[in-house]
Amino acid sequence: MKAPVSRNKEAPQSEGLLSPYRVLDLTDEKGLLCGRILGDLGADVIKVERPGGDPARNIGPFYHDIIEPEKSLFWFAFNTNKRGITLNIETADGCEIFKSLVSTADFVIESFPPSYIASLGLSYPILREVNPRLIMVSLSPFGQTGPYAHFESSDMVIHAMGGLMTQCGDPDRPPVQVSVPQSFISAATDAAAGAMVAHYYREITGKGQQVDVSAMDSVAMNGVEGLVEWTVGKSIFNRRGRLNKLGAGLFSPIIWECKDGYASYFFMGSLPGARANQRLVEWMNSEGMAPEHLRSIDWENLGVEKLTQQELDYITKTMAKFFKTHTKAEIQEEAAKRLIMIYPVHNSGETLMNPQLESRSFWVNINHDELNEVITYPGAFAKFSETPIREWRRAPLIGEHNQEIYMKELGMSKDELIALKGAGVI
Repeated sequence: MKAPVSRNKEAPQSEGLLSPYRVLDLTDEKGLLCGRILGDLGADVIKVERPGGDPARNIGPFYHDIIEPEKSLFWFAFNTNKRGITLNIETADGCEIFKSLVSTADFVIESFPPSYIASLGLSYPILREVNPRLIMVSLSPFGQTGPYAHFESSDMVIHAMGGLMTQCGDPDRPPVQVSVPQSFISAATDAAAGAMVAHYYREITGKGQQVDVSAMDSVAMNGVEGLVEWTVGKSIFNRRGRLNKLGAGLFSPIIWECKDGYASYFFMGSLPGARANQRLVEWMNSEGMAPEHLRSIDWENLGVEKLTQQELDYITKTMAKFFKTHTKAEIQEEAAKRLIMIYPVHNSGETLMNPQLESRSFWVNINHDELNEVITYPGAFAKFSETPIREWRRAPLIGEHNQEIYMKELGMSKDELIALKGAGVI
């Protein structure tokens, strides 16, 4: 193999905050979002997969329900703005090739079990000898240290052990997990933030470092309100489900059924809820749905300490009947006119059509020539006035950029590439 050359300045990149920088992404499904975020910011992210493709390609749902590694919508979502190569870093040749890539890189992100990458001779101290400015971001379920560090895990395990699951669900039922996995989404976001903090330090000192991200730490931070309640008052944060706790023993709905789905409205007593409750009753009365008892309530002086659950149930059941006579769109439109904080509970299709997101050009279309299709994706997570984020590349096919990177950037010959492929290295 020829001596490595510097990164390919002609590689198509987004002109963003991180456009001069390169990221080697070794993560599985736990950390793919980290590389996606850095790629959105303009970095040249190279997704390194094992020969034959990353196992995360087998995670559904799939394009038109065709279960194939290159039709995973999960893969599409978390790997836009990346190039892709195949490389078996468990082989001696694979390790050496990876080190050649490290010499041109600014970041390595990985989500292997702790000590695994060290067993291959690719630990951070070794890679730092290749590139002293390198930042390695290591994401794992429990971090690189501690009694749980070498435990295997899943999203549900982290969600439970991190304390967040106990806050999810209805108060009269056991805890539940979030329907869409969240633990490693949070951890990957923290990993991207950690990479940027380490990058800032590197720009000041010239020194790289390893960033150790624990998914359990991330989830514990997400449940910080419950931790504060315990620390301050030794009380357990109770699950509330679709109910809002108004006071000792008093509960009112948060989610209300409508004609075509649900809306969200927090019923509150005394001054915090007086204006909204009064306006809602006036709206109900304009449609002949506010009984005399509701119209006669002095909302400003209706403190929760004066209510019984039976009285509160009468109020909320009357309001519930009213909500059922309207669609979500009707409720949102009229509530906005009357300055009442009532919000529709949107499903994915309705979110896609949301006029607020549309006005900010949040949704973007990305060409998938291999599918002869254009697919709509969520867009930038933030708006930058000088260096806008843009989706400029669909997720890579298996080994799509092998020739581009190995031959043009590392100077390999076609024969070398063929030999390495035959040996199972790429």
